[in-house]
Amino acid sequence: MTINPQTKTGRIYLYIFTLLEAHPEGIQWTTLNRMIEEKYPDLHPKTINGCVWKLIKKFPDKVHKPAKGLFQLK
Repeated sequence: MTINPQTKTGRIYLYIFTLLEAHPEGIQWTTLNRMIEEKYPDLHPKTINGCVWKLIKKFPDKVHKPAKGLFQLK
């Protein structure tokens, strides 16, 4: 699946992958949401939350949850 950097959700997903690459140990749900909100304060929090919530479903080959609330690159 390709990510369109021109869309709001595309920018969010690209930033999520940048964050996950920088944190190979994984990032907790709340921390990930906060980091994205700090980077994109103009985006609605529900848009950000929805992207994080759908992350595993949209990118099952790239991201997994080794523990509850923890996101990590495969």
